[in-house]
Formats: sequence, structure tokens, C-alpha cells
Amino acid sequence: MTAQTIPTVAWPEPRVRVWPDIKTPASRPKGIPPLRAGDHLTRAEFERLYESHPEIKKAELIEGVVYMPSPTRFEEHSCPHGDIVAVLHVYRAATPGVQAGDNPTVRLDNENDVQPDVVVRLKTGGRSCLNEDGYLVGSPELIVEVAASSAAYDLHVKRRVYQRTGVQEYLALRVYEQRADWWTLREGAYQPLLPDEKGILRSEQFPGLWLNAPAFWASDLAAVLATLQEGLATPEHVAFVARLAAQSPE
Repeated sequence: MTAQTIPTVAWPEPRVRVWPDIKTPASRPKGIPPLRAGDHLTRAEFERLYESHPEIKKAELIEGVVYMPSPTRFEEHSCPHGDIVAVLHVYRAATPGVQAGDNPTVRLDNENDVQPDVVVRLKTGGRSCLNEDGYLVGSPELIVEVAASSAAYDLHVKRRVYQRTGVQEYLALRVYEQRADWWTLREGAYQPLLPDEKGILRSEQFPGLWLNAPAFWASDLAAVLATLQEGLATPEHVAFVARLAAQSPE
């Protein structure tokens, strides 16, 4: 029996597409200093370097020091992050005059240029505004952080910064402890908002914004949203919507 010769197949050369809008470290202009965790910078210096390093996905300036969070894991960070974003956007949809944003840059003061997981703010009459570049300046009424790998500074230095700069409410979702710490600013100091007997937390700044913490940690988003709908149906939320409508310039 004669052995058959296996024909040689000439495979085409792989095509590599170069994306012109992505700057690699080799393509950046020479002379740009690096941006490293632990650097001590002013806000202007930090923003100038951050914009010069598009390969850096997230960096924050906290009390004049550069922080670079670790990569985020799917179940530890991305899932609770997505769930709380869903809750806050449903609240926004039911509350004209309120805005919710995911990972915005917030200029709190000259030493703090942060990028919280989520912010909720009043579009008119609040403590923050948009500058000519589209960045938030000032203190949003509510900041939310998903505190997993970033817990060491979310719960300490960031909390002190948010308190000092007048962020009215701060919600830290502590992933490893399965705990939601929600503080409200009273006389310049954070005081905890306590849950009711069912574990439901209620915002003071945003009437009707209710968080079912046990359901949230059980990843039962349907139950979380059902509780939120109860909050949205309260007279307090109806009155809040009417008050925002009366303040709106439109």
C-alpha cells in the first residue's frame, strides 16, 4: 500500500490591525514623566499627567497622593457595582432633576481629584456643577463606593475627604463583610444611617431611595428593586419630585 503524501497548506499571513487612537508607552512623546501610585502632586499636576498616560485606566488623587486601584474581580466588584448602578438609575428615572453617574472624575478641592464608583447629584440647586470641560466640580449629594480591594482607603482616607469636603451622604458597600455602611453629614461629621428591622436603609438626601441590604447581598436584584418601588411610592418621594420640578429652570 502506497503512503499518501499530505499536501502542504499555505496559510495566509495573519493581519494585525493597529489602532491609531491608542497610544502605547513607546508612542508617547518623550519627556513625559511617569504617573505612579504614591506620587505627591497638586490637582493640576495630577490631571496633566493622567491625561498624558491614556494607558492608565484609573487613578485618583486623594489628599495630594496618587492612588491606583487594583484590577477588579467580577463577583467581588463588578456584580455589586452593576446592581447598585441599576438601583440608582431606576431612582433617577423616577426622579426628574436627579442625575446618577458611573465612575466620573470629581474635583473636590485642590488636593482631591477622585473617581467614585457612582455619584448621585441634584442637577439644579445642588453642591456640585459641571465645568467647561464637562468634569464635576464640588461635592455630589451622594457618593457610593464598592469597597473590595479598595476598602483600605475607601473606608478611611476617602471617607475623611468626603466628610471634610461636604459630601452629604456616603454609602460604602463592604463586599467581604457583606455590609452596607451609609453615612449622612450632620454638623460637619458623618453619622450612620441605621437600617430598619428588615435591613432596609433609607436616604435622607434623596427621599424614596431605599436599599434592601439583605436582598442586595443575596444578589436578589428583583427584591432590591421591589423595595425601591415601595420607596418611590411614598408621599415623601412625591413631594421631593414636586419640589425639584418647582426649582427646575426649564
